Amino acid sequence: MGSKKPTAAEIAQARNVSLRRIGALFTDHRRPLSVVVLTIVASSIVGMASPFLLREVIDTALPERNVQLLVWLVIGMVAVAAVTSALGVVQTWISTTIGQRVMHRLRTDVFRHLQRQSIAFFTRTRTGEVQSRITNDIGGMESVVTSTATSIASNLTTVVATAVAMAALSWQLSLVSLLVLPPSIWLTRRVASMRRAITAQRQRELADLNVIIEEGLSIGGVQLTKTMGTGPAQVERFTASSSRLIDLELRSELAGRWRMASMSIVFAAIPAVIYLAAGLPITSGSMSIGTLVAFTALQSGLFRPLMSLLNVGVTVTTSLALFARIFEYLDLPIDVDEPARPVPLKAPRGHLRFEDVTFSYAGSNAAAVAGVTLDVPAGSSLALVGETGSGKSTIAALIARLYDPTAGRVTIDGVDLRDLSLETLSSIVGVVSQETYLLHTSVRENLRHAKPEATDAEIEAAARAAQIHDVIAALPDGYDTTVGSRGHRFSGGEKQRIAIARTLLRDPRILILDEATSALDNETERAVQRAFDELARGRTTVTIAHRLSTVRNADQIAVVDHGRILENGTHDSLVDVGGRYAALAA
Repeated sequence: MGSKKPTAAEIAQARNVSLRRIGALFTDHRRPLSVVVLTIVASSIVGMASPFLLREVIDTALPERNVQLLVWLVIGMVAVAAVTSALGVVQTWISTTIGQRVMHRLRTDVFRHLQRQSIAFFTRTRTGEVQSRITNDIGGMESVVTSTATSIASNLTTVVATAVAMAALSWQLSLVSLLVLPPSIWLTRRVASMRRAITAQRQRELADLNVIIEEGLSIGGVQLTKTMGTGPAQVERFTASSSRLIDLELRSELAGRWRMASMSIVFAAIPAVIYLAAGLPITSGSMSIGTLVAFTALQSGLFRPLMSLLNVGVTVTTSLALFARIFEYLDLPIDVDEPARPVPLKAPRGHLRFEDVTFSYAGSNAAAVAGVTLDVPAGSSLALVGETGSGKSTIAALIARLYDPTAGRVTIDGVDLRDLSLETLSSIVGVVSQETYLLHTSVRENLRHAKPEATDAEIEAAARAAQIHDVIAALPDGYDTTVGSRGHRFSGGEKQRIAIARTLLRDPRILILDEATSALDNETERAVQRAFDELARGRTTVTIAHRLSTVRNADQIAVVDHGRILENGTHDSLVDVGGRYAALAA
């Protein structure tokens, strides 16, 4: 099966990656890089002594049978090899350390930047795609980041030093050797362009493969596959993607191989041309055997780093596709960002207000919330009721600042949420939603996730308040029992009570319960509701529920329809009005 072609925008983006921006990744490592460069230069200079030592062996020590000179020349050769090897180890150690630190910085920068993205980004982006950028794309750049700079410096220094040494031995033969350089550079540029396009396709296919794995091998995905009988289709989908990867990997490895192989043949033929040139009548009497042998050794030592330089050029150009994908994520704008000058709120009371708030989701022409005005005094309770899709959860999301209003503002104690630091806001507002997410770790660590410094006594108290302590205590390892992937070892009601305990552990001033008891049976719901009633004293509570029995005692009830507030009042007053709420309560 054919692989997908890159779009014009993706190709343009890969071309526009700045080498200066890539180089900026190494700016914090100038000193160790300087040491690496000095080590490379020293190694290249020392290594250039070998051909001259060889010439002396052939032209002087052996013909004259000068054993003492021969011994010193051999010792010199061994010393040169030992010094260059030692310098090579030092160079590799420092350059690899630098490369790994740059890789670490890229990974953490991308992860940190994605953590700051709004919920809107994650709703429109496949999870497997995000994972692929952090693992496959950054992992694919490892060889470039860890060894490219030193490889360029090492090979370039070697080429320059070798060229100087060759000219010193014979400038005529040097000209013959360098005739192959222009076609080599031209071929390399062609090969690099081919591989860059293929690399972009390969990384997109890897991302698709990650998505298939995420969707097909997660707990929810496996359950869906087994209940729907779509296992064979999933395997076929995975197989097709993997087959496309085989094709792309082969194309990437073989791209330009015949062209580069042709250059290798030419390079191998150069020594024969040198021997021919040395044997011509016009030059045969002007060159010793030792000079010819030394020059041939230098020539072979020139083309090896020269080919490495050309291959590095191919690798760097190819990696531009990877850098483009990483920089694309790093350049994503932050929709919900930290304020430039956060307003401190040291003793929040929890007075919540909506002031003519309107909000629309990206790409939607219709407002999800339209002209909402609400006033929830500190310590009081608000219930949001209405049909599914009426905008209740969106209103709750605006309180937690998962989104920012398109117009109007939401305030806590008179301060616009956009003027509070995200850390301050998260300490004030706690959310228990209808979709419970548990980490794949112990129950204790799941609870402590909300408050890392919490003691075991505090954790147990929160679990008791959420009516889940007895269930946890009965587990094989109690609070140290691993919950399993996404908490699937627990029932829906148990997961929600753990989530409730996790939120209560933070003791937020404003508590949002978005269908928080929807997965509980009637008896458990009554027990948890009693705990909520006790804990809600002195705390502002916003409750979203379909079952009106859970909200009839709220201080105010707002009926939401298509993002607007149709009615607002107490249970009794709304029933007396005989409007939408009365119809729902009937």
